[in-house]
Amino acid sequence: MASGSAPASGQSRVAKKVFQSYFYVLVWMSNSIAVILANKWLLAYSGFPFPVTLTLWHMSICSTIGFLCVRVFKVVKSHNMPSSEYVRRVLPIGMLYASSLWLSNSAYLYLSVSFIQMTKSLMPGLVYGCGIMLGTEKFKLGSAMNMTLIALGVLVCAVGESNLVVKGLLQQLVALLFEAARLTLVQILMAGKGIKLNPLQSLYYVSPACLVCLLVPFVFVELEALQANPPVIYPAIFLGNGLIAFSLNLAVFLLIGKTSALTMNIAGVIKDWALIFFSYSVFKAPVTALNLFGYLFCCSGVAVYNWQKLQGSGRR
Repeated sequence: MASGSAPASGQSRVAKKVFQSYFYVLVWMSNSIAVILANKWLLAYSGFPFPVTLTLWHMSICSTIGFLCVRVFKVVKSHNMPSSEYVRRVLPIGMLYASSLWLSNSAYLYLSVSFIQMTKSLMPGLVYGCGIMLGTEKFKLGSAMNMTLIALGVLVCAVGESNLVVKGLLQQLVALLFEAARLTLVQILMAGKGIKLNPLQSLYYVSPACLVCLLVPFVFVELEALQANPPVIYPAIFLGNGLIAFSLNLAVFLLIGKTSALTMNIAGVIKDWALIFFSYSVFKAPVTALNLFGYLFCCSGVAVYNWQKLQGSGRR
């Protein structure tokens, strides 16, 4: 009986782990889709064209909840990081994160949700390029050629985009570059030094740095326009949007901690296709055959990249 129950318990553990992984993926995907669609509606359709202010609001909620969880209710412990360490390790990450969020939200004023998701196929290549420049990755001709093919796929998407606005495209591309640099710096400044943060700790440390950095573009870019033309505020919608943004940040850290990078990449592709569908059905954003062909080309390149990473980790 004992020998028969061992395989059953092993299968139960595997089934539980698979169920948990699917649950984390579903939570992340639903939160991500909700935040993206809500941001698009608020910025492009509701009469609130202030991406810095919206991002500042998100970071205010994340900072407040993070502070309450760590300092007030003691849900998790603080690392008691010295101020000098915080400035050297966290502030650069917060600065890049603030810039990435600001510019990516700004792109929603000019570009469709579907096209923005297509451009995100460039992320593996940008992270790879930043890794080479900062010493966390080694140049490999096969990987470089694959990244070039992904970039060509995005170029095809851009050619096929019927409502392409160059300003929005540039904002989105620079936002992706900042995000790639942020991910690389996290690896160098935090993980490389043995500093491990759980989701609430990450929000507690990074959100205030992001908030402070966002105050600069808020004062110099949007404050005057906000005072001259105060927008209509929907309190319930803004509160809900901010809480979903907080849960999304938690879900991202949770997904990274509980599943593999490969799982997140695959889930990301599925989420992007879902957003292309929602963008077409909700916002009536046109999607051309050339768009879809280019994105399929990108997805193929990302699949090859994931396979290369999987093979590399298997050899180690």
